[in-house]
Amino acid sequence: MIKNFTLLIILVLSFKVSSQVIYEPFQSSKLGESRDIKIQLPRNYDPEEKTTYPLIIVLDGDYLFEPVIGNVDYQSYWGEMPKCIVVGINQSSTRHKDFHYDDEQFFPSQDGADFFEFLGMELVPYIEGKYKVSNFRIVMGHDMSANFLNYYLFKDKPMYRAFVSFSPDLAPEMKTRLQQKLSVLDVDTFYYLSTADNDVSSLNKSILETDALLKTIENPKLHYRFDNFNDADHYSMVGLGIPKALNQIFDLYKPINLKEYNEKVLTYEGSPYQYLEKKYKDIEFFYGFEKKVVENDFKAIAAASNKKDDIESLKELSRLAKKEYPDSMISAYYLGMYYEKDNNLKKALQYYNSGLLLEPSEFIDKEVLLDKIYAIKDQQ
Repeated sequence: MIKNFTLLIILVLSFKVSSQVIYEPFQSSKLGESRDIKIQLPRNYDPEEKTTYPLIIVLDGDYLFEPVIGNVDYQSYWGEMPKCIVVGINQSSTRHKDFHYDDEQFFPSQDGADFFEFLGMELVPYIEGKYKVSNFRIVMGHDMSANFLNYYLFKDKPMYRAFVSFSPDLAPEMKTRLQQKLSVLDVDTFYYLSTADNDVSSLNKSILETDALLKTIENPKLHYRFDNFNDADHYSMVGLGIPKALNQIFDLYKPINLKEYNEKVLTYEGSPYQYLEKKYKDIEFFYGFEKKVVENDFKAIAAASNKKDDIESLKELSRLAKKEYPDSMISAYYLGMYYEKDNNLKKALQYYNSGLLLEPSEFIDKEVLLDKIYAIKDQQ
């Protein structure tokens, strides 16, 4: 029993270390009181590194923070999205006053106006000053908070690039206001909206009407997704919606999959390597930070280069691999492949052999290189 209890303590402590969740009070001059916030830093977060991370603000953090950080940690572990800094605000006893709007204009007023300024003028600047965050910000909410997050869209320069709204309890006129604002956005903005078949009936009706309006928008700067989940209710749909929302927001960030390979890489007018360059430039442009080229994408571009008999792309891949992974076998492997395709088997053998002295990668190890070496020797 003692042994099992000790193991449990070790597992809990190791989870806290790896996830780096920080709990702290935040004294707000705007609110005139302290609020409890929760901060999740990425695994192995190092403030001395140059890397910056997207910031996710989670309203109703009492119950929404934990499922969000679980999904973020899982998807970023597999490279499906970048590591992020996630901040949740506990509001269980203050949410009604925090999300207050007036009865005439239906915009934040009184305590609601104070909370609106608390987020934009105090909390976000505090997080930006203390941690390595990028300019790409996401805000998430549910029910009342899902309505409230929309107000940040109506600023001249919205502070968020992605809005995630789970079963919002929409204020009067919000439907048409959203349609009008999202129609004229001039910055790429992601908007996710969801409900469920067993959602609160009045909310479901209002959300479906909102979706019908938003689907009519023809604005290339708007990246919109709507989900109406089957066999889910007002609460369970949140667990289904979080991964869907993150998947939509970071679709461009994902490694090249089979669909992208067939529909985009192989059909691209330029070379496969030029497609890779464009993909990573688009990632930097959309999200405001650089992404290191992942080996999966080297492999996909090499396959396309072989299929299209574009050996120059193989040479460019080798140069890029040398820059991104200087101690790895990757560069030697693709340079060997380049010379092999160019029928210079002596040079190909030279580079495949040189790779044996370097570190293996996810897809390339000594067995892969030796298979290439033996195949060339059989031809000589």
